[in-house]
Amino acid sequence: MNYFAHGRLFLDRPYFLAGTAVPDWLNVVDRKMRARSKGALPHCDADDPVMAEVARGVVQHHQDDDWFHRTPAFGELSWRFTVLIRDGIGADDGLRPSFLGHILVELLLDSELAKRNPGLLSAYYEALGKIEPAKVETAVNAIATRTSDRLAWFIERFLEVRFLEDYAEDEKLTLRLNQVLQRVKLPALPSGFAPLLPIMRSAVAERFDDLLSPRS
Repeated sequence: MNYFAHGRLFLDRPYFLAGTAVPDWLNVVDRKMRARSKGALPHCDADDPVMAEVARGVVQHHQDDDWFHRTPAFGELSWRFTVLIRDGIGADDGLRPSFLGHILVELLLDSELAKRNPGLLSAYYEALGKIEPAKVETAVNAIATRTSDRLAWFIERFLEVRFLEDYAEDEKLTLRLNQVLQRVKLPALPSGFAPLLPIMRSAVAERFDDLLSPRS
């Protein structure tokens, strides 16, 4: 699952909401820094309410991912997208199509959620705007496998850039995907990729209910 799918049900709990985003934020800030449930669980009953809520959000993130990645819909769509991308962009070492097949299910689910719930994505950003990024950074540094002084800065950038809104448009989504590929040292997408996105959007829309946990 991606940011919006993880957090959409917790807009009334801003620090819990932030916690659901922490593992994905760390993938950008420091890929060697991990916020796992094992590190978060001891802090879920902390006296500091910010620490407790961030830790609970981290645990929620991993519970969501565990369920989501085991659904038949996710497995079927990620494989279908991998084959579609592999055949659509020509010869490849196999890593880029499989990586994209995985993350595109998640990104396009966020896009479909936003489409079906007008105004909810803006409310998501509004809720996150109520947190103090420095407090989240302090909490995460107590939870994670290593520390960082860049998380608060990145949260501010995340709120400023609002790149989740870009997933609705194929051109902007392609740009965001290329940024992700660059970050993980994979080649950029060729021009033949863009026409595949409407096909994948339709596939996610068809399996929408199957991709969401029972609590939704």
